[in-house]
Order: sequence, then C-alpha cells, then structure tokens
Amino acid sequence: MQFEAAAILVLLFFALLALNVPIAVCIGMASVGAVLIMTPGEVAVFTAAQKMVASLDSFALLAVPFFILSGVMMNSGGIAHRLVNFAKAVAGGVPGSMSQTNVMGNVLFGCVSGSAIAASTAIGGTMIPFAVKDGYDRDVAAAANIASAPTGMLIPPTTSFIIYATVAGGASVSAMFVGGAIAGLLWGFGCMVVVGVVATQRGYPRLHMASLPVIWRSFVDALPSLLLILLIVGGITAGVFTAIEASAVAVLYTLVLTMAVYRSLNLRELHRAVLQTFLLTSAVMFLLAASAAMSFAMAFTGIPAAISSLILGITNDPFAVLLIINVLLLIVGMFFDIGPAILIFTPILLPLAVKVGVTPAHFGVIMVYNLCIGTITPPVGTGLFVGAGVGKVSVGEAVKALWPHYVVIIGILFLITYVPALTMGLPKLLGI
Repeated sequence: MQFEAAAILVLLFFALLALNVPIAVCIGMASVGAVLIMTPGEVAVFTAAQKMVASLDSFALLAVPFFILSGVMMNSGGIAHRLVNFAKAVAGGVPGSMSQTNVMGNVLFGCVSGSAIAASTAIGGTMIPFAVKDGYDRDVAAAANIASAPTGMLIPPTTSFIIYATVAGGASVSAMFVGGAIAGLLWGFGCMVVVGVVATQRGYPRLHMASLPVIWRSFVDALPSLLLILLIVGGITAGVFTAIEASAVAVLYTLVLTMAVYRSLNLRELHRAVLQTFLLTSAVMFLLAASAAMSFAMAFTGIPAAISSLILGITNDPFAVLLIINVLLLIVGMFFDIGPAILIFTPILLPLAVKVGVTPAHFGVIMVYNLCIGTITPPVGTGLFVGAGVGKVSVGEAVKALWPHYVVIIGILFLITYVPALTMGLPKLLGI
C-alpha cells in the first residue's frame, strides 16, 4: 500500500506540473491523492487540512511578510545608483573594473533588496551598457551580472532561511543568517576573481583609480543603505534582537530611509508596496501550507526513509553522502524554484544529512546555496533568463560565458560543505 501511495504522490505531482498547474496546487493535490490511497476519504482530507493549518501556526513565519515588505520598499528608486557609485569608486583600477562594479553592486543591492532578479535588473541594466561601451564583450559582461545576482538570496535579509527553518524545525535562523552572509560574500568574491582573470586575459580597460575623497563621498552617500545589512547581521550577532525581530526592525529602518532620508517612496508607492507584499506573502504561505501536507504524505508513504536507506546502502561515508546530496540538489535546482525546492526536499534530505553529522543550520546554508546556483542554470533558471534579457544576449551565449563562474561557485559550495567552520564557526563562537 505504501508503494502505491508513493507512486501516486510522485506521478500525480509531475503530471500536474507538466500541465502547468501552479506548483502549490500540484503539491496539495498530489499529497491528498497519496493519503487517500492509505486512509478513508474523510480522514485523509481532514488530516491533510489539519497539517496545512498547523504548519502556518509558527512564530518564525512573522518574519516573512516583514522581510518581503522591506525588500519591496528597497527596490524603489534612489538605492541602486548610490550603491553603484560606491562600487565604482572602490573597484577603480582593478582588472575588469566595470564588471567588478557590477558584481559589487549586485552583492550590495541584493543584500538590501533580498531579490536576485531586482539586483540583476537594476544593477546589470545600468552597468552592462557602460561595460560594452568601454570595450567589454557583451556576453562576458552579462555573465558577471548573472553570476553575482543570487548573492542577495544568501545574505540577510532573506526569506529562504525562514522557510527552511519552518520545515526543518530546530534550525537556528540566526546561525543561518550569519553563515549565509559568509557564504554569500564568498560567492561574490569568487565572481570578482573570475572577472579579474577574464578581464586580464582579454585586455579590458580599467576605470581610473578614484581618489580617497571621492571614495569617501560615495561611501557616505551609500552608507544609509549599507547600514541595513550591518543592522540586521550586527544586531543578531550582538544579541540585541532575534532574527524574527530583525525583520520588523528592517521594515522600520527601510521606511525611514526611503521616505524621510532618500524621499524615493511616497504614500502612493508605499500603498503599492504593501499590496505587493500581501500578494507575495499569500503565495508563500499557501506554498508552505501545501508543502506541510506533502511532508506528511511523504512520511506516511516512507519516501524519506527509503531514499535515506538507498543512499546509505550505497555508502555510509559522510564525504560521499554529502557529495550525493549536493549533486542531487544541483539537479533539483535546475528544475525547481528555490522556495518549492526547499519545501519539498528538506524533509527528504535533512534526516540523511543529520545522520552523517551535519547540523540542521549548516545543512540549511548548504541547501540554499545549492538552490541559488539553480537560479542561474538552464533549463529553468529564472535568474539566467532575466539576466540574459537584461544583457541582450542569448541564453546559450550567457551559459558559455558563465562556465568559469560555475566552476568557482561550485568549488565554494564544496568548500562550505566540507569545512563547516567556514560558515558555522562564527555562529558557534557567538552562541547562536
């Protein structure tokens, strides 16, 4: 009976997905279908509904609408160009300085907005035309923009770790925020190394080195935006507030910054931002509720235990098990958006990772990093398609130019996987 239910769960899910049914509906219907095989109709529907409602009764989920609202407000005008000016001043004189500015701008803007797409569009849309005008190959400039955009989904404020913690249970959001910030900065640094090497090989021109007064003025101009990152990460690590409380602080700070300091957000735009936040939050919550039903169905059918037994039957060496998990997540990221992938595969892979000695917080950083790579890989990566559009290159041209970035980014993935102290050392030292 369990085998039949598992088969129904998998087949129904992918059949509905192939028909372009919204993924939350695919998850919910497949879960109910699987449970119906094993229990009477009324009991199955009641149990699935109960699991869905219970999954949303979580204090940690209060952070989701706050972080979304903060990001939406930060996406308003007045933020991107200040960060670009600061990045340009710092990157002057460095090999590939135009693309270096793009990478730094994506890291900085991605941090404050929490959106890879927003960073790729706002920063890349500004920098790529200038890079091409200065003699950069368009595909190389577009690749630098695409490769560095996902860093904003790792460095707080970000909702990915909140979603993971809700599914995982017991994972420290604060530890993942700090560990994710380190992982995101390593990703950005890796992209800058690639840009420097490629620019040196191709002889791209450099920007003039900015004077210290120019660097200082651009820094002061961008400082209010940069302070959001320091406020969130610094406040959490210092124990001033929790990661959940940090989301409310982020909204308050962003509101003051955009309406009083930069004056880039008026009441009408604030109203639109709140409405957009309601829509985005509703989608996330419905997805979370549906995934709770699927987690129950998968546990009921024994899918996580079966996959765990299968992998451990092949090898019980922690190095090999983590390699298999990483490869599996890289493949998953090619076909699933980051939110659904976290919700579906955390219940399957987390128990296996814990068995080989990985903490839930460390696995959260590994998983989110993996799935961020998926946003810039074919065939479904939204970041890849948007970035190619912004750069005005074909997806094929972008992928070809992205290969050096893929190598370095995946290399960093294995580094943070097999050297836990790299991302978890600071949280452990701070006791979070």
